Amino acid sequence: MFKTKLSEFRATEEFYTFKVVDRHIAAIAALILISLLSSWSGTPAVRAISNFWEGFIWGISDPVMNSKCLVGIIAIGLLSAIFIRNALIVGYFVLAVILGTIIHLFQINIPEIEIAISISTILLGTMLINANHVNFVLLALGSISVGLFQGYIHGQSITGTGIIPLVAYILGITLTQFAVTMSVREIGNAMGMGEINRIVPRKISIIGFCLCAIAIVFLSNSII
Repeated sequence: MFKTKLSEFRATEEFYTFKVVDRHIAAIAALILISLLSSWSGTPAVRAISNFWEGFIWGISDPVMNSKCLVGIIAIGLLSAIFIRNALIVGYFVLAVILGTIIHLFQINIPEIEIAISISTILLGTMLINANHVNFVLLALGSISVGLFQGYIHGQSITGTGIIPLVAYILGITLTQFAVTMSVREIGNAMGMGEINRIVPRKISIIGFCLCAIAIVFLSNSII
């Protein structure tokens, strides 16, 4: 009787885990759809934010609406699942995004930022393809670089902003990027990624190839 109850408990726990993961996957798929629709509809490249709520709403939406940024966020979320200290990877990335936004506001010029984002996303996709050989330091440096570039491009999208709307905007992008990376990390954990055996499933490599292909398209569009 005890074994039967124990097996039922494990089955229930596994079912709940898969249900939660399915919700994460559905949420990420919805974000990708929103990003594609936003790209096709042509949202304004530069926005005049005049109050707290405008800053907060645009901050929440910008990382999702910019498909180049969203692809990088997904890659970092999956890669962070490889390590036990995965929260540090997410933290480095989010802090670098904030720093990148501030760098642009101080009018420090980073040339060819679109190309830099595309190349950095290709590197992240390559890490996913060879995820079994990625080390923590390399991933941390990659996350910081991607975060700086993404933060800089977010800073380009706002103009004529006061200090309060700016703080709201930074808060919005921080919440969105943290939520998305942590959700993708949970998906990666459910797919069998982790530092216990460091054997990353083949499907993660396939995802890495897909992200590289998308980033190469972004790069070609930026160069043309």
